[in-house]
Amino acid sequence: MSTPSQTISSSGSKKFDVVVIGGGSAGIGVSASILNRQPSLALAIIEPSEQHYYQPAWTLVGGGSFDIAKTVRPTLSVIPPNANWIKQSATEIDPDNRLVKLADGTSVEYAQLIVCPGLRLAWERIEGLEDALGKNGVTSNYRYDLAPYTWSLVQSLSKGKAIFTQPAMPIKCAGAPQKAMYLSCDHWLRSGVLNNIEVEFDNAGGVLFGVGTFVPPLMEYIKRYKVELAFNSNLVKVDCQNKIAHFDVKDADGVVTRLQKSFDMLHAVPPQVPPNFIKESALGDAAGWCEVDHATLQHPRHANIFALGDVCSAPNAKTAAAARKQIVVVAENLIAQRAGKALPNQYDGYGSCPLTVERGKVILAEFGYGGKLLPTFPLDPTKARGSAWFLKAKMLPWIYWNGMLKGREWLARTSIK
Repeated sequence: MSTPSQTISSSGSKKFDVVVIGGGSAGIGVSASILNRQPSLALAIIEPSEQHYYQPAWTLVGGGSFDIAKTVRPTLSVIPPNANWIKQSATEIDPDNRLVKLADGTSVEYAQLIVCPGLRLAWERIEGLEDALGKNGVTSNYRYDLAPYTWSLVQSLSKGKAIFTQPAMPIKCAGAPQKAMYLSCDHWLRSGVLNNIEVEFDNAGGVLFGVGTFVPPLMEYIKRYKVELAFNSNLVKVDCQNKIAHFDVKDADGVVTRLQKSFDMLHAVPPQVPPNFIKESALGDAAGWCEVDHATLQHPRHANIFALGDVCSAPNAKTAAAARKQIVVVAENLIAQRAGKALPNQYDGYGSCPLTVERGKVILAEFGYGGKLLPTFPLDPTKARGSAWFLKAKMLPWIYWNGMLKGREWLARTSIK
């Protein structure tokens, strides 16, 4: 098996042609793509975690359709050959001196920088949630260790109330909160207990899904499962002992009222924010995300810096599918910028959300900037299909490990060039 050329954890400054902050989907994928193009580049990946996760499958784990053990591999096994792995956390970026400062007090110098550390799950912003997770019916598919607990709760619940929540945007995989609900409801329907369970979807936003084309087919499933929708309803506190969830509900006049709702099962999704070291840096926009040109993914004030994945400011869906397309744009544009050439590639805002509306069927929502539909296949994208489920559950995990993380850019070109 190929291994990285070296793993660096010692003190002292190191200098590289390209430094990549983040060893998640975007970081590993873009590193592999760049090194496939120019293997001689000195490239370093800054990533503290020894484990790499395929997060898109956690929804399936929570629905009893995927093995959690197949969603994790050692980080060392996915580091591209010839890349240098710096097993540290980035704590500060100094773009004027082209330095990334690390948690151990050392610095890494770069000629070009790629920023893709992902976002931060702000569990602490919901009072009582962190302590409640994993017990008394409180779960979340947004954490590796909790997705199996979701499935355990779904299997054991035969009556009562199940609440599924969604925080304010942006969040990664914006459809995931309701996908958890659909798979749970499908199991309860097949088990003959759905009529004994009151299901509620509390969404801090005002619409079921951000791309209006997909709302009508999703509403058919809302009706099938008899889900009560509560819009502008934001989870703010969890009382685990008494199984009570507290929501701030905003009415049409903007007046906010605090409501208490009892539950037997609560699937909670945390607010999601940019990492502090990006928010507090010279690279962040007003909201704290790493600022980029939405087409080229280049920073507007620092030409040698690019960003992709969940941390970048481009107004696209924060999904692994988006990163898959962004990788090609960044790889080609970074190499062109390095050579002093015009940037050749543009990102169209592509994102994909395979909406698992029932076990065995998926509505494959693919769209770009402005909600423009960008279907990969010449089929009605609003129809739930078994073929899309096969793609989601079988093909995409394989493509992820064997394609995207290896720099193989299958179906990864954007619609504009």
